[in-house]
Amino acid sequence: MMPPGEVKADVPLIAHVIHRLDVGGMENGLVNLINRIAPERYRHAIVCLTEHTDFRSRIERDVEYFSLNKRAGKDLGLYLRLWRVLSRLQPDIVHTRGLAALEAQLPAMLAGVRARVHGEHGRDFPDVDGKSRKYRALRRMFRPLVNRYVPLSHDLADYLRDDIGVAAEKISTIRNGVDTDRFRPAEETAASRLPFAAPGASECLVIGTVGRMEAVKDPMTLARAFVELISRVPGGRKRLRLRLMMVGGGSLRAPVQDYLARAKLSDIVWLPGAREDVPELLRAMHVFVLPSLAEGISNTILEAMASGLPVVATNVGGNAELVTEGETGYLVPREDPLAMADSIRRYADDADLRRRHGANARRRAERQFGIDRMVEQYLDVYDGVLVERENYALRGTQKAK
Repeated sequence: MMPPGEVKADVPLIAHVIHRLDVGGMENGLVNLINRIAPERYRHAIVCLTEHTDFRSRIERDVEYFSLNKRAGKDLGLYLRLWRVLSRLQPDIVHTRGLAALEAQLPAMLAGVRARVHGEHGRDFPDVDGKSRKYRALRRMFRPLVNRYVPLSHDLADYLRDDIGVAAEKISTIRNGVDTDRFRPAEETAASRLPFAAPGASECLVIGTVGRMEAVKDPMTLARAFVELISRVPGGRKRLRLRLMMVGGGSLRAPVQDYLARAKLSDIVWLPGAREDVPELLRAMHVFVLPSLAEGISNTILEAMASGLPVVATNVGGNAELVTEGETGYLVPREDPLAMADSIRRYADDADLRRRHGANARRRAERQFGIDRMVEQYLDVYDGVLVERENYALRGTQKAK
């Protein structure tokens, strides 16, 4: 972190409002953004409606943190606490992220924050398809308070425009970026370092995923696809030495482990929980699979692409904006372990296809999803809303005269 006082107080302040600062794709994107915005451009504060965790240690800038300790269910006092924090901070911009933080737009307005941004990062239970009348009504209710929307995919942008009624000029689609230096292809196979690799570690074919082991990520479908793959591929366990690595913690980790144990595959699968060494683990994989029920723009797909991996992903949300069918990977229906197993088997049977699609994925990540490009797009949004609000205030002053 930067020494206190190094950033000038007259540098505009952004208050980022999120549900909780912990391991997750949205939170990872926030960390990447803050770390790469020059401190002379913007200062940052993070307001957590619940709490922050040690995940904050990934932030390299001088950031002020607030935890409002929201109680489960309705907590009306939360809005007063949020208003007090924002009134004290007097940020130039408030940026709320996700549906859980959308209602913070009202306390932000009441605290006098004129530039207000809201990010749509994807969908979760119980509204993975965006069809809930309740959540549509909530988004429409708060629509007049938001100056600029930042959806992470064209799918989400279409939803905001067509279903919520957001004017097109208020929408700035910004897809996530990936650090292509940190996430890069392995120079040689790293599978030999995995605990389930021996014997014959250098010949293992590792099918892997990274993500929260929660319902919206649907890890059980990948587990079922792997069981199906083992049953279909002659000698899959021994000849091809198929292995499965599922990185991430969550409430479904134990049920998935139990299911794979009942299938008698515990010796060739590894579920290590949440890890800090994701770049290294991706370099130990040969095929990346994302079985999600819903996605915005998946950070883990981008990280896998930058790592030179072919990707098999469910055809949901923004996944089709990342995976080029038949060139960098394959898209399959969600909750369809048989189709997933079929696509994984293409790579299990054809090493040249794996290498070709993986190389294509790396090039696509470098050319279209660099993290510096993402940062510049966010800076354009922040600069733009400040100019818009200043012009609005100026027009009001002139009318008063």
